[in-house]
Amino acid sequence: MLKYIAAKNMHRGKPTDWLDTIHHFSFAQYYNPNNMNFGSLRVLNDDLIAGHSGFNTHPHKDMEIVSYLVEGALTHRDSIGNEGVIRRGEVQYMSAGRGIYHSEINEGAETVRLLQLWILPNAKNLEPNYGEYKYKWEERENKLLHFVSPQNGSACVKLHQDVNLYATELEKGKTLDFPLPKDRQCYIVQIEGASLINGVLLEERDALEAVEEDLKIEATTSLSHLLFIEMGTNNNHA
Repeated sequence: MLKYIAAKNMHRGKPTDWLDTIHHFSFAQYYNPNNMNFGSLRVLNDDLIAGHSGFNTHPHKDMEIVSYLVEGALTHRDSIGNEGVIRRGEVQYMSAGRGIYHSEINEGAETVRLLQLWILPNAKNLEPNYGEYKYKWEERENKLLHFVSPQNGSACVKLHQDVNLYATELEKGKTLDFPLPKDRQCYIVQIEGASLINGVLLEERDALEAVEEDLKIEATTSLSHLLFIEMGTNNNHA
């Protein structure tokens, strides 16, 4: 089963002088009871953050938060003593657990584009944790980079939930297969470029929901950059 979601039909938050966001699911002032989540994926925001601005210190609790940088550089600081910077193609992970405060600031002049994912954990009141991983870009060229997995998985970044994250950048005409067996589902974001997935055309910022259906992806532009959020159909949420 496939469900196509055009970027033009997603909710766009009211732009401010520092932030322009597309919300894939209900978030903050945007509330749609029919668009709350896709399985364990509770939030997916496609953020554009202007230079010398960002999210000042604020709290989170009981959420697995993953940031995937598309453009620019983002500086993280938190209440448990972590500080770091991630850039294009790099990943930041934060398990909010029983509670953490953090800030995410664009300290440069270039606009930051950030995909921010919130994933419902399988337990509450976990120990807060932060990590980042600077994957090399070539690790996703014409192949899948498996960059997030469950705790018992093989990726460098591990979540407290049965969720896997993959990225790829395909050259035009290149293809790859993404199997989705029984009881597995996936939310796909066309980050940049365009592609055909089982005959459905995705253009920049479009999305696709797939449930128990093997996928064949073909790049239709010079470079096609995609994100895959794969999970069980019956994940337990705390």
